[in-house]
Amino acid sequence: MQLDEKINTTIDGQTIAAWLRQTDEKRLEPLWKKADTLRHQHVGDQVHLRGLIEISNHCTRQCTYCGLRAGNADLQRYRMTETEIMDCVEKAVAFGYGTVVMQAGEDYGLTRDYLTTIIRRIKESTPLAVTLSMGERPLDDLEAWRHAGADRYLLRFETSNKDLYERIHPSRPGQQYDRLEMLQRIGELGYEVGSGVMIGIPGQTYESLAADICLFRSLDLDMIGVGPFIAHPGTPLGLELTKQPNGTRIDTQDQVPDTELMAYKVIALTRLVCPQANIPSTTALATINTATGRELGLSRGANVVMPNLTPVKYRELYEIYPGKACINETAQQCQRCLRGRIASIGRTVGTGRGDRARSEDKKV
Repeated sequence: MQLDEKINTTIDGQTIAAWLRQTDEKRLEPLWKKADTLRHQHVGDQVHLRGLIEISNHCTRQCTYCGLRAGNADLQRYRMTETEIMDCVEKAVAFGYGTVVMQAGEDYGLTRDYLTTIIRRIKESTPLAVTLSMGERPLDDLEAWRHAGADRYLLRFETSNKDLYERIHPSRPGQQYDRLEMLQRIGELGYEVGSGVMIGIPGQTYESLAADICLFRSLDLDMIGVGPFIAHPGTPLGLELTKQPNGTRIDTQDQVPDTELMAYKVIALTRLVCPQANIPSTTALATINTATGRELGLSRGANVVMPNLTPVKYRELYEIYPGKACINETAQQCQRCLRGRIASIGRTVGTGRGDRARSEDKKV
């Protein structure tokens, strides 16, 4: 199996599945090289820094793998004040970041008006792009935040397999959202649209994951985040997996592993099918491989990292899964560390907002 010498983004699902099954590092080298070439050609050598602010760990959902789930009575909840959020925003400006990402559980205590006020303050007082990751919110909320100046919205569809999705993401009573339809509506409102999947969900096959990667291309996403599935041990799925000898209920030959190597393959293949998208090297990768996880992600197709601006006193409470990287680093330490890591692989820190590259303005 070889990739064509000519850069080709029409790679099909069958070929993608074959690459996902490949485990020989030497045979994977052409994939890494092709993804890095595409990254260089279409989005350049800058690594854009998105300052992450985890503004609330409240959540109304009962997702079966996530430590923020409403049923987790052992978690101390918090919701950042406007002043605390703006303090983080000021740090983002001081550190030279181009974007702040406000992320939370699906928290309706973060009201439409509350977030509208904060978004307006950020846009009126800084040059920053504003990205929101607030889950499945009503269209009226999304519209209000867009009118207030929010630039991007992240909503991962996690898996396009409906049965698998319903197993990990049960809907709220009386609330039924189709995430793929929501992504379309978000784009129609004028947001840059971000989505992505988890890698290695119990029951996820290679063919299912390959279909997800093909779907990235069909959706023409501006931002694509992928990372290994890590279940919180105190969740239903986390507890269930501890009882399974192989961590899965299906044949292990078909089950996608939740490994570091698999994450790199998905990043690289995502760059092949969506060469102009912004793709982060995620915190989950840094958690699995503290020493070089982010660097390897950046060398295999990624062009974004997300330094954490959340106050240290809240970081350990935003426990989607345990053992997250950089949990005790201050915002200053985090940005200094990442700048050094970026420089160590011969890349430069991005300037400006780092909007999605389009064919008419691609970097060469």
